[in-house]
Amino acid sequence: MTGYELRPMAIPILCFVGRSNSGKTTLIERLIPELVQAGYRVATIKHAGHGFNLDTEGKDSWRHKQAGASTVIVLSKGSLAMFSDVSDQIKVEELRDRFLDKHIDLIIAEGWKSEGYPKIVVVRDQLGEVPVSQEGLLAVVSNKPVDLSVPVLDPDDIASLTSLIIRHFPKCPKHDR
Repeated sequence: MTGYELRPMAIPILCFVGRSNSGKTTLIERLIPELVQAGYRVATIKHAGHGFNLDTEGKDSWRHKQAGASTVIVLSKGSLAMFSDVSDQIKVEELRDRFLDKHIDLIIAEGWKSEGYPKIVVVRDQLGEVPVSQEGLLAVVSNKPVDLSVPVLDPDDIASLTSLIIRHFPKCPKHDR
């Protein structure tokens, strides 16, 4: 043993940002099958700025959480769900490092507009609808003209968007798939 150990590369994170109802979710929903067809294993992480509740009142997992458990995990054949208390400012890379399978090729995150992750801005009416960090800006998706030094893609041009993502985030061969 040399004292050096090989560390697997971190799963890349690509954020889709834009104002509410700009089309981010629909775009991601159309993009995922294309990336999967290209051989990618994709995980998504959604930032819900206004909170959410997925657990159903009265179900065992809800009852465990109501009783005071800080984390509840529900496991069934082929599926896992977790409800957990987290800090308000948890970062995408922390979620990646703690919870995602090493076999994932790309994380598509919806939100985190002010972070320095590579990002694609989805615009409905005009650029600047929502303040977005220019750091890591890969492209803008808009059906209106936008004058920027990055590619501007039509929301219906999923093929070009897929190609751009594959160029920026080539799959790394994984030896233990």
